[in-house]
This record gives sequence, structure tokens and C-alpha cells, in this order.
Amino acid sequence: MRIPRLMIAATRSGDGKTTVTTGLLACLARRLRVQPYKVGPDYIDPGFHRAVTGRDSRNLDLWMCGQEGVREIFCRAAADADLCLVEGVMGLFDGHGMAGSASSAEVAVLLDLPVILVVDVHSMARSAAAVVLGFREMEPRVNLAGVILNRVGSDRHLELVKGAVEEVTGVPVVGWLPADANLTLPERHLGLVPVGEGDHLERRINLLVEKVAKHIDLDLLLELAGKAGELPKPVPSLFRRRKKVRARVGLALDKAFSFYYADNLDLFRQMGVEFVPFSPLSDRELPPGITGLYLGGGFPEVYIRELAANREMLAAVRRAVEEGIPVYAECGGYMFLMEAVSDLEGHLFPAAGVVPGTCRMEKRLVGMGYAEGELVRDSLLGPAGTRVRGHEFHYSRYLPVAGKESWALRLRGGRREGQLEGYARDNVFASYLHIHFASNPEAAEFLAERWARGGE
Repeated sequence: MRIPRLMIAATRSGDGKTTVTTGLLACLARRLRVQPYKVGPDYIDPGFHRAVTGRDSRNLDLWMCGQEGVREIFCRAAADADLCLVEGVMGLFDGHGMAGSASSAEVAVLLDLPVILVVDVHSMARSAAAVVLGFREMEPRVNLAGVILNRVGSDRHLELVKGAVEEVTGVPVVGWLPADANLTLPERHLGLVPVGEGDHLERRINLLVEKVAKHIDLDLLLELAGKAGELPKPVPSLFRRRKKVRARVGLALDKAFSFYYADNLDLFRQMGVEFVPFSPLSDRELPPGITGLYLGGGFPEVYIRELAANREMLAAVRRAVEEGIPVYAECGGYMFLMEAVSDLEGHLFPAAGVVPGTCRMEKRLVGMGYAEGELVRDSLLGPAGTRVRGHEFHYSRYLPVAGKESWALRLRGGRREGQLEGYARDNVFASYLHIHFASNPEAAEFLAERWARGGE
């Protein structure tokens, strides 16, 4: 497969790769069919990608999906695209553990992606060349094809930095963006504010597109993308022919719940699952005729007042559980199923009351990083001992009711090694772990079959 493609990476988090990627996607999507991707376990950045391209952004995560899974996900989404643009994660060489496994650099090597390095040059001149030189020499297998300078202070600043980088490293500077706070995307405690919430986001993106079109050489970027070599066509493994089911599943989808991996949803759809979106914030009842529920992650703590005020929906979820409807929930969805959830100020509000216990927000991260979960009991995802891989990132803490714990998982790896996590009982499976089912498609099949049987 010959696919024009590029990776936008950075020297570190906060250097502006999401801003640059979003601007490039918005500009290029006016000319081409551009397929976006994101390295790592991220939901918010892909939301920006979709907003400006109209296409689902695909997560490329080597730790959760493996090399063959990443190849298959990449090529499957690229099939009808003119250009593939991959946004990296953290710094180019940052990843899991001391070895930096599953880094952007490893994905770039695996998929033979020419890399464009975003460098924040605020308060820097010739030293920027040393930074780029170090990144060029760190891993010879990485094709460092170009540099984009961010937060450039003036024409003179640009002249100094660009000249030094190109003279010392031989890597071309393909463009730059000025130091302008209006180009920065809004943030909060879990990172960037999602697309559906950002104030004046359209204005910011329009300004970003204007600056990208003016200061970045898009034709040169396309030329570099076209130089990427051929990729071997992957043998379908994740999206191979699987047993079909008939399931109609309510999918929580609004400002409070929006964290879903596109390939997880596609995997279930391939199995025959029909997802019916609904809003726990504004809808008063669940979609009619559903045989299952999928409550994804998001920001229930930000909207807990509105969620608590929607008593009809809370009652509908409780009633569905009582009727035996299989419910799968992750992180924010897990919080929503508890008896009560605190807001960011510590005030407690009633929630669905399915999981015994409450959810308290903390000032520091409670769970962060990759983890493998081992089922401690038979559940919606399969028999005890089944293993799945995922990622945690949450400031909230589950406070169970003593004696009513019904743990779902034992964590393997990560900061919470060996800890019991989540809630699994009868027709409910809920945990903080955002699972990518590419790590165990059989667990997805098990869940799809259970959804198909409904409240039996």
C-alpha cells in the first residue's frame, strides 16, 4: 500500500503539537480527504481532529493494540484517504516505562512515517538547533523530515532560529506559528477542553487556519508525505470475520460522556451491534427496545448538577439494570452508576445508585497510566482470569460500601499494581479502566453476545 503520510510530533508535551495538527488538518481537509490519527490512549485530541476533518480519528497504541493491531487500524482507516496525518503523544521518544515503549518514535518506525517535529522556540535562538540535532541523532531509524517552529516572537527571531536549525542539522524548517495566546486551545484538569465545550472554539480554529495557511508550506508537507515508502498490506486479525449477533445498545453520548475509541465501536458494529446514542444530560428516558447499555468516559463531575437533576434518566438506568439489561461502563460511566458523585468543589450529588458506594474528587491524580486488568470473577467480559489492556486517567476515587464490594478486576502493571478495581455483578461491569478491545477481541465478542441476549 502506498499511502502519503506524516507524523506531527514534538519535543515534549505542551509544545503545541495538537494546535499545529488541528490547524494542518483543517487546512488540508479543504483540499484532500485527510485521515487523522492519534498516538496513545487519548480521547480529546481526536475530537478536535474529527471536528475539522469530519472523519473519526483512530488511536494508534502499541501497548494496547500491538504491532499488528496498529498496522491494521492504520491501513483500514487509510483505505479511502488521500493523506494520513498522525499526531504524536507527549515528546517524540516518551512512552511506557524507562525504555519509552509505545512512543511516537516507535509508531513512526513501524509505519515508516516521515516526522515533522514541533519545537517551542520561546526564549530560544541558536539553541533550537541543538534540540533538533539531538532528536535527529537519538534514533537513526526515525525519519526526521522537517521542523515547525512554534511561538516565534518576531521576524528576526524566526531568521535566527530557522537559520541555525537548517545550518546545523540539515533538517528543513517547513513553517512556523507566532507567539499568540489566541491560538492556544483551552485546557482543564484532564487536558484540553473537548470540542463540544470550548468557548469561541470556531473563532480560534479559524484564526489557526489563517496562520497555518500563511506561515506553513503545505505543498512541501505534501511532498514529504508523498515520499513515504510502501507499507505491506496487513492480514485482517482484529477486523476479521466474526460471529454475528443482533443487539441494540444505548450509547451515552453528550458533553458529559464522549470518550470512546472509534475502533472499539467499529469492532462491535462489525459483530452486529447497533448503537443508539442518547444523552444522560437531556433525555428523560433510554432509547426504546435496547438490549444493552454502553456508558463511556467523560466529565460527569463537571455536569453532575444537571445529571443529578435528571431524575427520570437516573431512574431509567436503575430500572434497566433491575430488568437485567447488560450494562458496560468505563470511568465516567462507572462514576455515573455510583450512589453519589462529588463535583470539583466537593459537594455530593445523587447518581444512578447501581454501584454501592460514592465517588469523591481528589486534587491529585488517583489513577494514571497503562494497566492490564485480570477479571477476578465471571462477568460480561468473560470468565475469571480473562485479561484486557487499557489506560487510566482520573482524579476521582471510588469509596465502596463496606461489605458490598464486588470487584471486577485486579490490575497488573502500572502505578496500582495488584489493586482490586471496579464493580462486576450479574449484568453490570464497570471500572476506571478504559479498555481497548484490540487487546482482547474475544472479550468484545463475549460482551456483544451478552448484549444480544438482553435482559434474559
